[in-house]
Amino acid sequence: MAQNFLSNRQFTNLYTMQSKLKVPDHQVAGHNAINGQLGPLIDESGRFYKPLQKDERGSREAAFYQSFSSDARVPDHIRRFFPKFYGTELIEASDGSGQHPHLVLEDLTANYTNPSIMDVKIGSRTWYPQASEDYIQKCFKKDRETSSVFLGFRLAGLQIYGGQEIGYWKPDRKVTQEYSADEVTLVLRKYVSSNQSLDLDKNSDCALASNVYGGDSGIFAQLLELKSWFQDQTLYHFNSCSVLIFYDKDWLEKGNPCPAIKLIDFAHVYEGSGVIDHNFLGGLCSLIKFISEILPTPNGCNTEASLFSTYLPYSLPLTILNKQKAGVNGGDANKFSAFGFFAAHSEK
Repeated sequence: MAQNFLSNRQFTNLYTMQSKLKVPDHQVAGHNAINGQLGPLIDESGRFYKPLQKDERGSREAAFYQSFSSDARVPDHIRRFFPKFYGTELIEASDGSGQHPHLVLEDLTANYTNPSIMDVKIGSRTWYPQASEDYIQKCFKKDRETSSVFLGFRLAGLQIYGGQEIGYWKPDRKVTQEYSADEVTLVLRKYVSSNQSLDLDKNSDCALASNVYGGDSGIFAQLLELKSWFQDQTLYHFNSCSVLIFYDKDWLEKGNPCPAIKLIDFAHVYEGSGVIDHNFLGGLCSLIKFISEILPTPNGCNTEASLFSTYLPYSLPLTILNKQKAGVNGGDANKFSAFGFFAAHSEK
């Protein structure tokens, strides 16, 4: 019977941990743990507690982290683009519903003072072939209403630090997801500018582009490294995942704003079954192309640019999505591409 109870010391440690949990300061997308909602929490040790969804999405994301963390087929230089995984824990849910299972992950911005962050949801489609027709319809409607279908990605949320006087520019998520190609370019320019304002304007100076996007360890180089893996990897299909891009402008005074990218949100990841994830790869290449146009002479830009043409968003119907269909067995293959689905349902 004694084994069913926590010792006094264990209970004290659990209580102490619970009392120090708080709502993340720099969350730009997803559900927030405010106003009685279920959302993520952080602690003082640099850990991020993400509540598992109660349906198969929660079990699927937990299974992915457990599998991925021990998958020897994933190179170490690619593993660094994923949050560290510390297991799962039962903690008090932020919505007051009691104990709830949470993924325990690395708090990616724990060491950043005033991080500028972009959450970029990758892919021309956020649904997955195994989903029900109702779910596909729901996701496709949102994909079509945002920039996903035509750009290959959408800005799920962002914040840009403009200094002590201005603070953060944090536009409404519904607005950022519907940005046009020109507006996305303006955001990517504003993200690395020193002359900040609380509006999306055309006067951004891009003064920080070489420090954040450029260089051997900048965002551009990291995205290219990630792209090189996705050109070959057939282990996983990352449906509805995001690339989180972040840096700290305050750290520029120390000579390095520590630009970084991380992949997040894995509730819809499935086995690749030997097929390249063209949906994610296409969106990733589109994002890289947008950033390459901001850098005056990005590392390898001229060489890499020729590699993008196959995966530009405007050629998605002819290339990426045809390749997606080639990787699906059965007569319903066309259903599994965003543009094939669009063609079949546009008259409805």
